[in-house]
Amino acid sequence: MPIEAATPVEDVAGADREYLYTLNFGPQHPATHTTLRLILTLDGETIVKAVPDIGYLHSGFEKLGEDLDFNQYVTVVDRMNYISPFANECAWFHTVEKLLDIEITPRCKYLRTILSELARISDHLLCIGAAALDLGALTAFLYAFNQREMVYDIMEFASGQRFHPSYCRVGGLMADISDDVVAKIRSYVKTFPKAHADITGLLNRNRIFVDRTKGIGVLSKEEAINTGCTGPVARAAGVVRDLRKDEPYLAYKDLASSFKVVCGKGGDCLNRYLVRMGEMAESMKIIHAAVENIPGGPVNVNLEDKLTIPDKNATYRSIEGLIQHFELFMWNRRWETPVEEVYGAQETANGELGFYLVADGSGKAFRARTRPPSFIHFAVFPQMIEGHQISDVPAVLGSLNIIAAELDR
Repeated sequence: MPIEAATPVEDVAGADREYLYTLNFGPQHPATHTTLRLILTLDGETIVKAVPDIGYLHSGFEKLGEDLDFNQYVTVVDRMNYISPFANECAWFHTVEKLLDIEITPRCKYLRTILSELARISDHLLCIGAAALDLGALTAFLYAFNQREMVYDIMEFASGQRFHPSYCRVGGLMADISDDVVAKIRSYVKTFPKAHADITGLLNRNRIFVDRTKGIGVLSKEEAINTGCTGPVARAAGVVRDLRKDEPYLAYKDLASSFKVVCGKGGDCLNRYLVRMGEMAESMKIIHAAVENIPGGPVNVNLEDKLTIPDKNATYRSIEGLIQHFELFMWNRRWETPVEEVYGAQETANGELGFYLVADGSGKAFRARTRPPSFIHFAVFPQMIEGHQISDVPAVLGSLNIIAAELDR
């Protein structure tokens, strides 16, 4: 973190020293967890100004969405928030299916719900574990990452890929899950509460962790609303909003009585941690209720609709399946979309993940834009950190769980 040239005092309002110094925090600092760059203006150890370099990591995700067809783009959205990629897929296909007016099958709704909640737990575990590690709590980090590996095992059994499942498709899923996947999910539902209690015991009464997070990075309810914050960041400030309750999708309407929205009051790092811990417990309730009530039937919409990729048996053993497969991959004939624009959003681990599509009638998006929660929360970081010490930066960053791949799209 090199210290650069001094900044004249008049460039920063309220400074009480003749000269201030600029410090680059990141882009490869251990506490940034990824490629983030912060430009801090310091008065001694006190931060008087912070400028997040939101465009530091170049990805071009949105333009790729205008070049690939709706199914091909799944491999790209997987890599936006790569901590909970399946949730990204669900949000993308939710928007595409809204555009195409597709109602997915009941079985698909339940499976997507279960895997989305597992992705939420995985994301929260990394956020809490890494944030605790930054503040010196190594053991909690190990407990959290052990549980994340179990989630990866389930994702791998279901999709065949461990980190970037690319499991969703327009109108359904790549394939149905096996009984082994259901057994693994049930086993996880039984074992996770013990690990959750262990992490709670390690951190909730840890004097160092509490002192480093309580009253740090405070965001009021009004500020959270005015700046567009969502998810645990907003709910920790007292904003009672959760798309799973307010605008139900997938199987959440059926499971609404199985969980509650977890909120805090303080809006500080400690409240953001407590909200995420509470959300993981609620996610387990959703998964338990859903896995015991998975409907039968297909996971993809009717083959006659010619909207989904036929399975191998249909492709190899029927002329209809072979023709459909040919048309889908050669000409994108299934997606002769209406010429209109649509916005769809879902409640992911970090907040509202939305996609905005402009369709021109072809099998690809004319314009594809995304509303990632990390983009909003990183922009709010400066007002949360001003007046704090350099040592508070890891605590606030860790509580926001910024994923850099979502920033520069």
